[in-house]
Amino acid sequence: MQNLPIADFEYELPDEQIARFPLTERDASKLLVYRKGQITHAQFPEIVRELSEDTLLVFNNTRVIPARLHFQRVTGAQIELFLLHPVEPSTVIPVVMEESQACVWECMIGNRKRWKSGEVLQKELTIDGQSVTLSAELVSADESLVRLSWTNEIRFVDMVQAIGKIPLPPYLKREAEEADLETYQTVYSEKQGAVAAPTAGLHFTDRVFEALDKKGIKREFLTLHVGAGTFQPVKTENALEHKMHGEQLVITQANLEHLLQASRIIPVGTTSMRSLESMYWLGVQVIQGKYSSFSDGFYITQFIHQEYADPELPTKEEAFRAILKQMQAENRMEIVGETQIMIFPGYQFRVCQGLVTNFHQPGSTLLLLIAALIGDDWKRMYAEALTNNYRFLSYGDSSLLLPSDF
Repeated sequence: MQNLPIADFEYELPDEQIARFPLTERDASKLLVYRKGQITHAQFPEIVRELSEDTLLVFNNTRVIPARLHFQRVTGAQIELFLLHPVEPSTVIPVVMEESQACVWECMIGNRKRWKSGEVLQKELTIDGQSVTLSAELVSADESLVRLSWTNEIRFVDMVQAIGKIPLPPYLKREAEEADLETYQTVYSEKQGAVAAPTAGLHFTDRVFEALDKKGIKREFLTLHVGAGTFQPVKTENALEHKMHGEQLVITQANLEHLLQASRIIPVGTTSMRSLESMYWLGVQVIQGKYSSFSDGFYITQFIHQEYADPELPTKEEAFRAILKQMQAENRMEIVGETQIMIFPGYQFRVCQGLVTNFHQPGSTLLLLIAALIGDDWKRMYAEALTNNYRFLSYGDSSLLLPSDF
């Protein structure tokens, strides 16, 4: 394994430049524009001016669920369940969200030592005028699997909306407030299932979309349910020894058809970028015969691009057509799988020609992705942003990265 020192991707982030709360107006944020090594500064609505008419912006339309559930033992001790991945009756998030009786989730468990084996925790609540009892039981301590069951036929998504709390990023160092239920969602969020927001999209508003439409800039929405692993710091000296988290990706026939019509593809956010690049590698595997059927979904490994040394790899059009052809043959309008892809310096982008993104944590996998796109210029760009008092992280300001002619 090659060595990629995570120390090379550290920088000093003053605490006062971490945006702990959003701006009153979403699109009032600053926009740093990096174009072929040149850096300029603007306000976010000016992104319309910076993009050419033949751009397709690709957004992640996942919606954050209030994934933090709190229970109280008879002794008064608080137990917190942070929902991570569904296990039963399905691993497909949209399916579990519609479940009306019980489900099993892998969870992070706060105050785990206080929760005794065999002890059932209960919580009484009222949903749409109905009294509901929600029960939680630890079914596998080793794997942190929790069975949640409830009375009355209430959808699970309605259950968590009624009792859960929005899981804000830990680096904000504050509890979620009522306003976060709205401000920590993009205006186009739709598909319930993420435990973290695709925050690059938080800056977009209806008026920005109207201006994009007027210029003829198209947009596409795909779904990657962002996991808690997105906040996991790299703790290994060699960044490539870090284990990437898997996240659920939904691909539709419409996604592929629209991508095939696009000449310039710019993802909004690192999650959209990882999704698009994962779709390319899925197409490569389809072409090579790895997937004879999508009945069991698909899985994109962390270092998938290192598994293919062939310089004559398919184009993105060939890759997308291969997926689309197989979906049509199987009469599937959408497929659901998981991606663990890690993008770091040395990665050759197959689909994306730029990126709209916020400013990321020091020593994070997200910063590795930025470095993969613009090289060591990330240091100059971040230094410029710090000098000009940009707001950093999830509720912070934005950037548009265009490393080549655009």
